[in-house]
Amino acid sequence: MVEVSARPQPGLVLLTMSLHTTAHSLVSFAAEPGHEGGHASLSPFVTGGGALFVLLLLLWITTRFNRDR
Repeated sequence: MVEVSARPQPGLVLLTMSLHTTAHSLVSFAAEPGHEGGHASLSPFVTGGGALFVLLLLLWITTRFNRDR
């Protein structure tokens, strides 16, 4: 069950869900067949290598700004 609660601003409606409803929705979504794997064009090695590169770049930038020694 989805409850609709109005906010003080006119025209803005906020949808709130209970924990039980959210858990039920996630379980039924996970149980649906045909959702194996990700997108066909995404290679895990390229994705992981890109993430590693970005993290190492952020580490390098952080160490360049931290010259307190």
